[in-house]
Amino acid sequence: MTTFPWLSALWLVPLAGAVVVIVVPPAGRQFAKWLGLAVATAVLALAIVITVGFKTGGATYQFTESHSWIPAFGAGYTLGVDGIAVVLVLLTAVLVPLLMLAGWNDGGERARGPQGYVALTLTVESMVLISLVSLDVLLFYVFFEAMLIPMYFLIGGFGEGAHRSRAAVKFLLYNLFGGLIMLAAVIGLYVVTAQHGSGTFDFREIVTAVQSGRLGVDPAVLKALFGGFMFAFAIKAPLWPFHRWLPDAAVESTPATAVLMMAVMDKVGTFGMLRYCLQLFPDASTYFRPLIVVLSVIGVVYGAVVAIGQTDIMRLIAYTSISHFGFIILGIFVMTSQGQSGSTLYMVNHGLSTAAVFLIAGFLIARRGTRSIAAFGGVQKVAPVMAGTFLVAALATLSLPGLAPFISEFLVLVGTFNRYWLATAFGATALVLSSIYMLWLYQRVMAGPVREGNERIRDLVPREVVVVAPLIALLVLLGFYPKPVLDIINPAVGNTMTTIGQHDPAPTVHQHAPRTAEGPRR
Repeated sequence: MTTFPWLSALWLVPLAGAVVVIVVPPAGRQFAKWLGLAVATAVLALAIVITVGFKTGGATYQFTESHSWIPAFGAGYTLGVDGIAVVLVLLTAVLVPLLMLAGWNDGGERARGPQGYVALTLTVESMVLISLVSLDVLLFYVFFEAMLIPMYFLIGGFGEGAHRSRAAVKFLLYNLFGGLIMLAAVIGLYVVTAQHGSGTFDFREIVTAVQSGRLGVDPAVLKALFGGFMFAFAIKAPLWPFHRWLPDAAVESTPATAVLMMAVMDKVGTFGMLRYCLQLFPDASTYFRPLIVVLSVIGVVYGAVVAIGQTDIMRLIAYTSISHFGFIILGIFVMTSQGQSGSTLYMVNHGLSTAAVFLIAGFLIARRGTRSIAAFGGVQKVAPVMAGTFLVAALATLSLPGLAPFISEFLVLVGTFNRYWLATAFGATALVLSSIYMLWLYQRVMAGPVREGNERIRDLVPREVVVVAPLIALLVLLGFYPKPVLDIINPAVGNTMTTIGQHDPAPTVHQHAPRTAEGPRR
């Protein structure tokens, strides 16, 4: 019996929806928005079906599809999801309809502005989804790069900043350069497989060959190939010092586009590290682990310190994401089950918390007409619902216990401590630094007397409440009860640990000599 191709439908529905939306006549602006929202909701329904149907005790990769694509090069249209991909697929599908509502008026005044904006958003969603479910390295690479084009137009064509064109070009050049290096590594990987049998891009076949030792490749070659993949993912994520494109792109975009970029698209970079870098090149990953751990910790502290000094609300929030991505990458490369489970959960929780804090800040800025922190003050007196929800989102961003990011950050730190206690010590400083930048931001913007110009700021309207309420609810729910998500993630993490041949280090307890009545034993 032929099963329904759920994963193909998952990414083709938003792509087909984008094509339909873009041909809507100029007079159908509102229709294009509603159509885009309906398509995004349909994708959410598909993601829920896939998540519910995913069996945590079943095969590693489920809902698999495999068809010939380019037989001459061993490339196939091969799809499948493990527990890590499933939760990221669901995160993407949850966020995009909310971003459609949040950016309801972001299409501009051009005749076909809304059509273009909605179509580009759906295209990004489609390409992120197929990147997450692809089990063919070449297929993954094609869409990993292709998603840059619609995002470039969303930043440069629909951004709100005065320097949006420059930010869009900077975003594109950074990521295209990383993709070019990765292309060389993808080709090199194919050549390596061709030298020891028939060349293939099938991820599972290559991993099996690596595990069995059948590739027999010079370790220096594998390190170079690892570097090509890691370089591209480090830019996309972004990892310090490859982060320079992110603050400009986030600030110059609309808030909904910035969230689409940071909470959805950038997760493909950290997902790629967890799946491709570790499993295709386990020895090279172990070799470079100390370096990447150091860069991650620098990113954690750097992002937090620089955020404290910002005078622009959106730029401050953008730098917090650099700090959070440092935590995610740290958890991946310490190669412990707690660290990797925490990192995957952090990807989900960061998506929710960043969406909440960035969108609420965007609603506030749209009312006031400025991003300058100094222009605000006393907002909680005129817009209490906005201030209250922003406080919850801010507390989630600083990983307050009881809100979703806390448990993921805690798992990353516990997993890191088992291998690198010093990295844990430095990483933990971000808990203090994040409290400084988020609570100080809230104090300056929301608390105190109502500053001149803020007295007319209106509270959240029903459309905005519909956007914010699910995010706040999920942050609270996953803060108290993350078990359903971890139950999906943990078996996939266990498989990754087995694949790369790593085991959790046994805790060490320092034994002290017992004291006697005469004094310490000598």
